[in-house]
Amino acid sequence: MGEPWRCLLGLCLLACSASTHSAINPFAGQQTPPDPCYDDTGAARRCIPEFINAAFGKEVMVSSVCGRPPSRSCSAVERGDDRPSVRTCQICDAADPRRAHPASYLTDLNSAHNLTCWQSENLNTSPYNVTLTLSLGKKFEITYVSLQFCSPRPESLAIYKSMDYGKTWMPYQFYSSQCRRMYNKPNKATITKQNEQEALCTDGHTDLYPLSGGLIAFSTLDGRPSGKDFDNSPVLQDWVTVTDIRVVFSRPQLPRELALGAGSNSGGRDDDPTAVTSTLPTYFYAVGDFQVGGRCKCNGHGSRCVKDKEGKLVCDCKHNTEGPECDRCKPFHYDRPWQRANAREANECLPCNCNLHARRCRFNMELYKLSGRKSGGVCMNCRHNTAGRHCHYCKEGFYRDLARPITHRRACKACDCHPVGAAGKTCNQTTGQCPCKDGVTGITCNRCAKGYQQSRSPVAPCIKIPVVNPTAVVSSTEEPADCETYCKPVKGNLKINMKKYCKKDYAVQVNVLDMETVGDWAKFSVNVVSVYKSRGEPLKRGDNILWVHMKDLACKCPKIQMSKRFLVMGGSDGGTGPGVGPGVGPGAGAASPGAERVGLVADKNSLVIQWRDVWTRRLRKFQRKEKKGKCSKA
Repeated sequence: MGEPWRCLLGLCLLACSASTHSAINPFAGQQTPPDPCYDDTGAARRCIPEFINAAFGKEVMVSSVCGRPPSRSCSAVERGDDRPSVRTCQICDAADPRRAHPASYLTDLNSAHNLTCWQSENLNTSPYNVTLTLSLGKKFEITYVSLQFCSPRPESLAIYKSMDYGKTWMPYQFYSSQCRRMYNKPNKATITKQNEQEALCTDGHTDLYPLSGGLIAFSTLDGRPSGKDFDNSPVLQDWVTVTDIRVVFSRPQLPRELALGAGSNSGGRDDDPTAVTSTLPTYFYAVGDFQVGGRCKCNGHGSRCVKDKEGKLVCDCKHNTEGPECDRCKPFHYDRPWQRANAREANECLPCNCNLHARRCRFNMELYKLSGRKSGGVCMNCRHNTAGRHCHYCKEGFYRDLARPITHRRACKACDCHPVGAAGKTCNQTTGQCPCKDGVTGITCNRCAKGYQQSRSPVAPCIKIPVVNPTAVVSSTEEPADCETYCKPVKGNLKINMKKYCKKDYAVQVNVLDMETVGDWAKFSVNVVSVYKSRGEPLKRGDNILWVHMKDLACKCPKIQMSKRFLVMGGSDGGTGPGVGPGVGPGAGAASPGAERVGLVADKNSLVIQWRDVWTRRLRKFQRKEKKGKCSKA
């Protein structure tokens, strides 16, 4: 029992030293004390609350108290030598503060100048078993439990502890001169590592002097083999942890004269103190001081305990921990498992690395082991279009903006892959390049590659432009010629005027959509946007076909591109007008698509020019003049 008392004495010396220092230095109280949970560099270190008497001022629930009704009790006080004991008597009256012995006297300030004692009812007429129950209000790690008696020490008593605020109890220590009979325990068993968390029984208290007014003190660690390595002994850490203490007095101590002469009492039994006559002392339990020495349990992560908003005692937790005993990590600090602090390592809880993209995380032991026990945090619900264990890469459909750090809210940009041209929505995480279909190019797959042209198929939006040898499609009745000679009659003449308008059978604005080859002909799918002239069968707006011979197309007379709008004027001077029929007239350089082809026909003599919006007014003007008969004069 030496260590606990030295601890208490040390606290007193420290308090005296602090008082003396304050008297010397008047500004000492104004200085902010350093946080004991961190060193001078701010690094975490183990910290523990001060060692205190955790029972002081606490309420003790007792099963028996004298004074209701008032009673007289007498006891024999031994004087420690061969002289006979002194018999003293007193009155206990709960209604008289001077003669009352309430339970509050167990944990009040106890000193030579303030000797107060709780006292039970007389045991001559009541059961021997009397219980004291103390609730500490929180988990404590205790070093000792002591009882200073005002009566003779009980012959048998048991100390129990609870770790769950009185829901369950387990034995802590037994005292009896008859251990086997009273508690079914051997007397003075040896403590080993196998039983160091087991309640033992001893009769040593019966040999202590004096029997009356003596002390019984139980040390929780004295003689326990693992006590020297407490930091690494979860068994002993659990052993010293308590929330409640219960003391059960089972049998009073017989004074010596009664023990020697009780057999002569008429009708009495040697082991039955209730069988004595009224001239012999009465029996009761009386305790002047009930102490529980220990520290508020904070697992090395708190240096003090305070009361919360509900008035409950809790640790003032540091090292990113929380809970009444700092027994778990604070939210988002799960990068490694919670551990108790020790002298070598503070074991502070570490925050998860989520690159500022998550507010919650969880711990994964498997990942922690795979990382060499360095990191086990897994981020949850990554925001800002990020993904991954640490929210460290962009989720599907987004890619990294390397101009911004990964911690930036806009570190990930949308891939924006074209819904038709791209083969998927996931782009390269670094470059943002979308996976393109055949013949499609661009970072978002939004245009046809060189040598390809747009089609109307969502499966193959770009098709390869066929390579045509102009001389291969020239009519066998003509001598082969190069494109420059072949297109010379109209090449470069891309202006529109009233004279050209009047000579053509049709004039329309079309949007070129798609192309396919039919024999020697290119079949363009077009959408007729506007009709300015239609001689013969009337033309309508909407989908139509434009036929161009492959020789004309290969020599780019006319030159047609996909997804663009064109003004097409054709007819009497070489091209066939709208509807069905072969080409007629002088200079028709290509065979007609034939009677089975329906639609518009354009050739090297047709006017096919990329559309300009300014032409709308001019063509409407030509329409009005034609109605007035101006074309016959042109």
